[in-house]
Amino acid sequence: MMVSALIERELAETLPIRNGVFVAVVGPSGAGKDTVIGYARQRFAGETRLEFVRRVITRPSDAASEDHDTLADAAFAEAEADGAFSLCWDAHGLRYGLPADVDWAVANGHVAVANVSRGVIPALRERYANLAVVEITARPEILAERLAARGRESRGEVLARLARSTSVQLSGPDVTSIDNSGDKQIAGDRFAEVLRKAMAFSDLSDMI
Repeated sequence: MMVSALIERELAETLPIRNGVFVAVVGPSGAGKDTVIGYARQRFAGETRLEFVRRVITRPSDAASEDHDTLADAAFAEAEADGAFSLCWDAHGLRYGLPADVDWAVANGHVAVANVSRGVIPALRERYANLAVVEITARPEILAERLAARGRESRGEVLARLARSTSVQLSGPDVTSIDNSGDKQIAGDRFAEVLRKAMAFSDLSDMI
């Protein structure tokens, strides 16, 4: 479901958006963010209070990357101007966007879960009254091994990615750090617990 640009602008006039919770999943490339999110998606299949956000990216979708919607650069810019996104950012030479209906979901008491860049956390804190930041991490050697296995970047590019991953430090009571160096079920279960708490908080907000 896509809300109109008019509804999106009306929501923006009442920031921060309340009632539900936005769960921002961040972490360096190779940490396994999509793996952990996918684990939770299966764990909570059929849970109507959870919205796993499908991102829009200026990159073709393939089997090696997340399942996302693709727009060319010009089409992305046009969609952004039309108010189709709740939030946009640039990273790794690409443009990323979250559909505007994320705002509708949170405003209506749902829990929206999205993989985002660390750099947009301040904007998210301004936009959503109830924000939970989940930082997925892994040991440096694990990150390097996973990135190398993708075969999409040179050794220098891999090292540059790892360096960028430590350039923005996260802190605050809304941040939970999960180590995903080992069995994905361990990290997945910890992430699932964060989502349970977010749903419980959202339920309480609906009662107030």
